[in-house]
Amino acid sequence: MDVRTTAIPGLLVIQPKVMGDARGFFVETWAEERYVAAGVDGRFVQDNMSRSGRGTLRGLHLQNPHGQGKLVSVVEGTVLDVAVDVRIGSPTFGQHVAVELSANDHKQFWIPAGFAHGFAVTSEHAIFAYKCTDRYYPEHELGIAWDDPDLGIAWPTREPSLSARDKAHARLRDIAPDRLPRYA
Repeated sequence: MDVRTTAIPGLLVIQPKVMGDARGFFVETWAEERYVAAGVDGRFVQDNMSRSGRGTLRGLHLQNPHGQGKLVSVVEGTVLDVAVDVRIGSPTFGQHVAVELSANDHKQFWIPAGFAHGFAVTSEHAIFAYKCTDRYYPEHELGIAWDDPDLGIAWPTREPSLSARDKAHARLRDIAPDRLPRYA
């Protein structure tokens, strides 16, 4: 597998080795020893999958406490996947990395705990899969406005399909610092 670092330390783009022939393909999407050696630091305790139509935007979400590291990929379709550093005291606080993920190239994105995460579907539909390092705690969930102008995210649509919950999220600067994770 090929592992690429990003502008924000800790965020990794992973290209697993894909073996294919006329019958189809095979790709190893997780091998603990190899991924840990590459910097994917986490014991996964929950797997999630969602299906969404074109123009759907989910996010930006995080949990604090009980931050979740996420290894994300697309099983079908394409998305623009975004991670925003929201760790108080981080030198890259408020900055983001955006990565196109596609079922065609099997690319994965490692997002450690302490980052807000979201994605927008750019194909007719997408099936999105993610492994999480902690379980979901609804009482600790936080959200940041997808269109927060301070973040400068170039989403592929200006009028996404959003949940009522995602429409109501505050800008990052309006969230009390004690609700956000700390940079270690």
